[in-house]
Amino acid sequence: MNSEEIEMLRATTRRFVRSRLVPLEEQIEAADDVDEALLAQLRAEIAALGLYGFNLPESIGGPGLSAAAKLAILEEMTYTSVPLSEVFGHLPLSLGRCNAEQRARLLPDVLSGKKIVTYALTEPNAGSDLSNLRTRAEKTAGGWLLNGSKHFISHAETSNYIIVLAVTDTKASLKRKLTTFIVERNNPGIVGMTRYKKMGWRGYHLNGFSLENCFVPDADVLGEPGDGFMSMMESINHDRILSACRSTSLAGRAHSMSCDYAKERSAFGTQLANHQAIQFMVADNDVEIEAARLLIRRAAELVEAEVPEARIATARAKLYASEMGCRVADRALQIFGGMGYMCELPIERFYRDARAFRIGEGTSEMQRLQIARNALSV
Repeated sequence: MNSEEIEMLRATTRRFVRSRLVPLEEQIEAADDVDEALLAQLRAEIAALGLYGFNLPESIGGPGLSAAAKLAILEEMTYTSVPLSEVFGHLPLSLGRCNAEQRARLLPDVLSGKKIVTYALTEPNAGSDLSNLRTRAEKTAGGWLLNGSKHFISHAETSNYIIVLAVTDTKASLKRKLTTFIVERNNPGIVGMTRYKKMGWRGYHLNGFSLENCFVPDADVLGEPGDGFMSMMESINHDRILSACRSTSLAGRAHSMSCDYAKERSAFGTQLANHQAIQFMVADNDVEIEAARLLIRRAAELVEAEVPEARIATARAKLYASEMGCRVADRALQIFGGMGYMCELPIERFYRDARAFRIGEGTSEMQRLQIARNALSV
């Protein structure tokens, strides 16, 4: 795909996001919910544009886009709020481990957006530390029995399939002890579904649930038993880039709005934009956003090249962008003053939403550990 085609892809995504999704933000924010029929309609519209599941390789039915093309979509789709950007279907790359029967049975509806898939990794005592995972899967006749609990799982209550990570061999090393299972949401072994009330990301549901003798047939093991760790790791670099893009797009939007406001609002006889204190904040925001974009682009290039350096590059991008987003949102709110703190403008929403990116997809502390260990090992 040449540069002209990529820009056409970017323009198509931008037009859809800003005309179709952005006008829905306010009502979703107020309700802290999204009508499932509306989400299904939006997914269908995006599928008609050929953009749904844009991140997947051609080998499993995706478009097989280049890093530059995927990044163009990511940069534009993340302009809108988290629950609305989800309708583009940034799907788990672990779907590539589906066998022939699973691909025929599951993927047509998943790749078209008719059915939704999420994955359940995090537990009350295990997030980034997979060695502390407590959910167990024991072999039984014809399948497996899963027992444990998961929390902070995206859209578990409304997904059709939940990819669950569980321990299948307690004596094996971390890389061989885990297995992924495709669990249908209506499985009677999924109990106690809860929805957490959050500080931000309103309309984007995070759920907790328990698995109580949850029977999963052998046909719904994703990949081979013991492949769970590698299955989850396949998506980690891509998910970090998505998170970094979300932070950066949010920051860019807040920055643009604060610049416009600084040119409109007057104080002490002149525009806010003429005050040096405001100019310094604007300059800092501009530089930090551009730095994040460059880190993200470099990370995307290395992921596409499939080189070992990609892991640290995505950690750098995710760490910097997520912390930068909080700083930019804070300065933007300061430029708006009292109006920035009011719910009539989206600035206070940006401020709240930005904070979560320092936690999800690996905390800032986890990114720093990986970056530091890599630097010190050289």
